Amino acid sequence: MKIQFFTSNSSQTKEAGKLLAAEILKTKSGKKAFVIGLKGDLGSGKTTFLQGLAKGLGIKNKILSPTFIIIRRTGDFYHIDCYRIQKPQEMLALGFKKLIAGSKNIIAVEWADRIRKIMPARTIWVEF
Repeated sequence: MKIQFFTSNSSQTKEAGKLLAAEILKTKSGKKAFVIGLKGDLGSGKTTFLQGLAKGLGIKNKILSPTFIIIRRTGDFYHIDCYRIQKPQEMLALGFKKLIAGSKNIIAVEWADRIRKIMPARTIWVEF
């Protein structure tokens, strides 16, 4: 199934993130982490979308891109940025398998196409 949203400003992009958050909260089974893979060019709205998603999940902290630290955790929400990752093995060395195994975790991965080989089959893909 493919669902498309077209947004023309940051407010609309954040609202799209909130819509996904509402669906996650309705459907999260608790057996495995909920994983979202985001792909798109620099400045396409990935982090803006995740700001809306986090707000929809009830996260009060400001969501910033973790480009230089790679993984930023807020409660059970993990925001990962693979822009600086060259090989999927680098993410494995950072404990990616353990993160996606955590039943309470919600994991959003920017530049996820760079680690597609290790992304779970159940990943929800969002393209910008």
